Amino acid sequence: MHVQQLELGPLKAHAYLVWNDPERAVLVDPGDEPERVLAWIRASGVELQAVLLTHAHFDHVGAVRAMVEAHDLPVLLHPAARPVYQRAATSAARWGLFIDPPPTEALVDLAEGWLDLGPGFEVRHLPGHCPGHVAFYQPQAEAVFSGDLLFAGGVGRWDLPGANLDDLRRSIRRLYELPEATRVYPGHGPATTLAMERRTNPFVQDWLA
Repeated sequence: MHVQQLELGPLKAHAYLVWNDPERAVLVDPGDEPERVLAWIRASGVELQAVLLTHAHFDHVGAVRAMVEAHDLPVLLHPAARPVYQRAATSAARWGLFIDPPPTEALVDLAEGWLDLGPGFEVRHLPGHCPGHVAFYQPQAEAVFSGDLLFAGGVGRWDLPGANLDDLRRSIRRLYELPEATRVYPGHGPATTLAMERRTNPFVQDWLA
């Protein structure tokens, strides 16, 4: 499985291009700087099938409109995240930031189960940081795109509107049902593994105890 990562915007959120077949690539969480994302896709030589969203906070959806308009793509999002998605531009403005309002007409509801796009993913609904938050697990590659659930040394914030600490704890425990060799591609910061976070992440150590 090929993975390319691009850090975007003032909050340094990660977008990922993921594929086995370059004619069946997906774009995960295009958060900002749409012209830069479009140039990145052109340079990659891949053909996109869809935009996949782990969640709908504004720093993960700011370039969605440009992707839809340039490539006529569906945008897959868990339905519980739709209200957050619809408020994304307003939420960004509260931080003094601007994003193009992401388009609702391109949305396709995402559910748990197997997703036959890109290299194929098991979708897990893992709320707590944001309603409708999901992770995308690729079993053959032993890799998971964790969004803002798990980071190297940390976990997602639970003090935001719609966040819930109890849900976040449950979601971390459920993420750890995956093999601990699984490589974690988070929404911010460096890649890690579930095994590394079990050894070094104080939140994981506490919540799995």
